[in-house]
Amino acid sequence: MMTVKETIAIAADHAGFRLKSLLKDEIEAAGYHVLDLGTDSPESVDYPDYGLAVAAAIESGRASRGVVVCGTGMGIAIAANRSSRVRAAVCHDVTTARLARQHNDANVIALGARIVGEEVARECVRTFLQTNFAGGRHERRVAKLAEASQSRKTADVSV
Repeated sequence: MMTVKETIAIAADHAGFRLKSLLKDEIEAAGYHVLDLGTDSPESVDYPDYGLAVAAAIESGRASRGVVVCGTGMGIAIAANRSSRVRAAVCHDVTTARLARQHNDANVIALGARIVGEEVARECVRTFLQTNFAGGRHERRVAKLAEASQSRKTADVSV
């Protein structure tokens, strides 16, 4: 009997719908629980809605990490990164997926369905989920990101 490891939120816009479906199956087969936040068809939708949905799931603790997909991966990553608790990295190969986790402690991987092939996307997600944060010299850099997010939040409140 396979034990569920953690919950991974996944979402995509219409351009990423097909790839999202394939990746969802891959993630579940690896023993993770998947929180599918849509979209559920190839009908046109707005990518910010889905990047923000994954960010909200991470902020609330419903998911520990996320996978987001749009045409390039960039727009949906920008949307997800609006959250101070998200470090979304656009990845296009196994090396970028591995380094996003090891060096940046990325908790969301963003993929471009029009940029990477299905097998490369699967390999990226597998690598992203299996790689741990290296810590060490990278800890102070990731801490600076958190500090910058907190400073921005405080500045927004004081205006």
